[in-house]
Amino acid sequence: MNIRHGAPALLLLLFALADVRGQQYDPLDLGEASSGDPVDLAAHDSRRDRDVPLRVYLPTENKPAPVILFSHGLGGSRAGGAYLGEHWSARGYAVVSLQHPGSDSSVWKDQPRRKRMAALEGAASGQNFLLRVQDVSSALDQLAAWNKEDGHPVHGRLDMEHVGMSGHSFGAVTTQSVSGQSAGFMGARFTDDRIDAAIAFSPSSPRRGDPAKAFSTVKIPWMLMTGTKDTSPIGNSDVPSRLAVYPNLPQSIDKYELVLHGAVHSAFTDRMAPGDADDHNPNHHRAILALSTAFWDTYLRSDPAARQWLLGSGPQSVLEKEDRWQRSSEQ
Repeated sequence: MNIRHGAPALLLLLFALADVRGQQYDPLDLGEASSGDPVDLAAHDSRRDRDVPLRVYLPTENKPAPVILFSHGLGGSRAGGAYLGEHWSARGYAVVSLQHPGSDSSVWKDQPRRKRMAALEGAASGQNFLLRVQDVSSALDQLAAWNKEDGHPVHGRLDMEHVGMSGHSFGAVTTQSVSGQSAGFMGARFTDDRIDAAIAFSPSSPRRGDPAKAFSTVKIPWMLMTGTKDTSPIGNSDVPSRLAVYPNLPQSIDKYELVLHGAVHSAFTDRMAPGDADDHNPNHHRAILALSTAFWDTYLRSDPAARQWLLGSGPQSVLEKEDRWQRSSEQ
């Protein structure tokens, strides 16, 4: 082959093959795969004398799997985000849902109904934020130890070299902080370098300071998901705050944003919240699962077909007309 004249044709062929692979790739396809029954564990942090409850979803295939952590929102528990854990684990990931004592369901469940909102507002504190970000590193330390422990339920099942972080609402704040966002004068002190990629469901900008400065320290790929009605009464998180994250992330990283039309705050959870005026759009979960799975496959598995789907026309195949999707990524 004449290299000078043949190279362009070869490149066109490679691009065509990549496009075919991208079209064949389906992040919603589970085939005959399934998620096993979740395993409930607790990570003990002796330094803080604190137990962090975990729910681990393991794929049925008995081999090391990339790890995805999930942090629940204010007042939630390790049972939250089950639709994510079940799908991601069926796709071959070890999914670990954390429960954060102090900002979990224990805050409100024994309170009279009239006092629950005040209890939740009190739990949205700086102290609980600090506990949450430390919970993530504690959980990763414990998972790494269990992975080497003969006879443990997760022994040999975790690929700790490929770790993703995710969370919703207060869990998104947690995710952002351990995945590169700086915390004002403290800098990026909460960043855990073991995390390779992150997804924030209902993200938010810092309440004080310059968002561009806060997000300038992010070094890994981020995906953001929110909705046009994604507001929260606690913390005064509104849609503009959520939409301000993407433009302030560095141009040097791969970044993605999905804005689901009509999606409320609870659209990213397993069920509707009290007071929701409209039923959830069933396509929202479909889109969330498809885009998040393609993101994990791209950055935790280095799957070229997933990357082609994510960067090409794949997202539009699962979105509705008024949903908004944008990305900034090196080809």
